[in-house]
Amino acid sequence: MKKYVCDTCGYVYDPEIGDPDNGVAPGTAFENIPDDWVCPLCGLGKEAFSETE
Repeated sequence: MKKYVCDTCGYVYDPEIGDPDNGVAPGTAFENIPDDWVCPLCGLGKEAFSETE
């Protein structure tokens, strides 16, 4: 699964880790995160993220 980075603050969403503190289980692809999820560091939405290598 691909990682995504917040273009504003640099937070990297790694699907292998997920974001368990905010209700996203490990193994959850970025595309499957609920639309109301926000970056845990800066609070911006999924639209602020872009795919990273």
